[in-house]
Amino acid sequence: QVQLIESGGGLVQAGGSLRLSCAASGRTFSRYGMGWFRQAPGKEREFVATINWSGGSTYYADSVKGRFTISRDNAKNTVYLQMNSLKPEDTAVYYCAAERTGNYRINQYGYDYWGQGTQVTVSS
Repeated sequence: QVQLIESGGGLVQAGGSLRLSCAASGRTFSRYGMGWFRQAPGKEREFVATINWSGGSTYYADSVKGRFTISRDNAKNTVYLQMNSLKPEDTAVYYCAAERTGNYRINQYGYDYWGQGTQVTVSS
């Protein structure tokens, strides 16, 4: 069992930056592929970014490519999402997720564990 706890959300003006963190419990974090997803009010949850177990492979949604960076520190059991040049349309609850094969994964239904989410609000 893996528990995921997100932090780092908040209110920021358009053009600003935030860094989200997702801390994982357990000794097997380095084996998991990790992903970030988000859900805006009234919308479906959508993929944002994903990273494989080693950090050597990443993939991004087109809407965030070039602005967001996913990374991980396996020694700290933590995955990060650096968000730059934020836009009002980035406003959402952001969730991190873990999947047991160690691969990066775009489809949310392939993930085994989810955090509770952290709110990101970008004002115009």
